[in-house]
Amino acid sequence: MSVNLSLGGPAQASVTEQGERATTGQGQDSGKPATSAAIAIRLTNVKRMFSGARGKFTAIENVSFEARQGEFLTVVGPSGCGKSTLLTLISGLSQPDQGTVEVLGKQVNGIQKDVGFIFQRDALLPWRTALQNVALPLRFRGKSKHEAEELARSWLARVGLKRFEASYPHQLSGGMRKRVSIAATLSYEPRVLLMDEPFSALDVETRTLMENDLLHLWDVNKPTVVFITHDLQEAIGLADRVLVMTASPGRILGDYRVDLMRPRELTELRFDEKFVAIQHSIWEHLRAEVLRAYEQQ
Repeated sequence: MSVNLSLGGPAQASVTEQGERATTGQGQDSGKPATSAAIAIRLTNVKRMFSGARGKFTAIENVSFEARQGEFLTVVGPSGCGKSTLLTLISGLSQPDQGTVEVLGKQVNGIQKDVGFIFQRDALLPWRTALQNVALPLRFRGKSKHEAEELARSWLARVGLKRFEASYPHQLSGGMRKRVSIAATLSYEPRVLLMDEPFSALDVETRTLMENDLLHLWDVNKPTVVFITHDLQEAIGLADRVLVMTASPGRILGDYRVDLMRPRELTELRFDEKFVAIQHSIWEHLRAEVLRAYEQQ
């Protein structure tokens, strides 16, 4: 099911077959990429299974969707529905048991150099300073030590950590460590950015600030983003489109286009009546899946 939410007036929904893209209705200019933009990510009839103590377990099945270049896509769904599995397939960390995954026009058969991945937990090396952690992926991509450190300094300044170049991860707060992780990933300008609940461990105030920072940084080069979250407000505030997944085995239940003006200030946006209308419309579909997932436990 694909749903379009037009915000020129009251929220409206038009439903098309699963796998088709939502079409933009009448409403404000959302600042999103034109529909003529090239496809950056395409999943077609994807199924992924795992082996467990009780035999084979199907994490996701019959999953098909596309994301265009420069599009910000968020994915929500009940716990255990396979949201993170989508990211491992797109990144090339795992392969589908059925169907195809394409990134930037090529079928995924391994790790993609043009894909950045920000995990839920910090992936910083504890024996390296903030500067050295940000410079490391640049060195792996062939930059000289001097070039890598200059770029690392530039990105640390962009995320507000210029004074903490020489600090080690244990000397930084959770929000600061997350900023280092974001700087390290964006420094090599990936064309596709995957984010697996990156702000879930942060307090509410820091989380909101980080979401705003992310949107500002994303706006520099506009990579295609697939962002996993359990927070529906976060999903709507960040996204051009929100994908809703069913309870396990995960399928695409809904594809919602969010026609909210960019740039966005998330600290204020969540009180906007149009934002609230979108949240209510998506929750009407998501709620039943959350309850079904709970009953499966």
